[in-house]
Amino acid sequence: WADLTGADLYGADLTGADLWYADLTDAYLGYADLTDAYLGYADLTDANLWYADLTDAYLYGADLTDAYLGYADLTGADLRYADLTGADLWYADLTDANLFDADLTDAYLEDADLTGAYLYGADLTDANLYSADLTGADLRYADLTDAYLLYADLKFADFGSATVTDAV
Repeated sequence: WADLTGADLYGADLTGADLWYADLTDAYLGYADLTDAYLGYADLTDANLWYADLTDAYLYGADLTDAYLGYADLTGADLRYADLTGADLWYADLTDANLFDADLTDAYLEDADLTGAYLYGADLTDANLYSADLTGADLRYADLTDAYLLYADLKFADFGSATVTDAV
């Protein structure tokens, strides 16, 4: 695995890169192209991925705690079991992303596009989904305790067996 702690990779072309288990803590990846990159179990804690392209990236089990992903493109990304606790996903595009059993506790998803996202079993406790687009999202068995859903688009979203205690 690569130790890229604090690396400045602004605008880097990392298309298809093999970064399994890489340590990218505090790395700056703004505007980086990570399309089809393999980031399984990578540590991206506090990483800055502002406007990064992570289309179809493999982030299985990745740690994105407190990562900044504002305006990032995560269309079709595989984020199964990823830890996105406290992550900032403001205006991020997560269309058709797989977030099975992902931890999005305290995540900031204001105006994020989660159209068709698979959030089965995801933990969205205290998540801010203000004005987010959840059209057709699968939220079965998800935990939305204390989640903020004001003005969110919930058309055709599946909340079967989801926990929505004190969600607004």
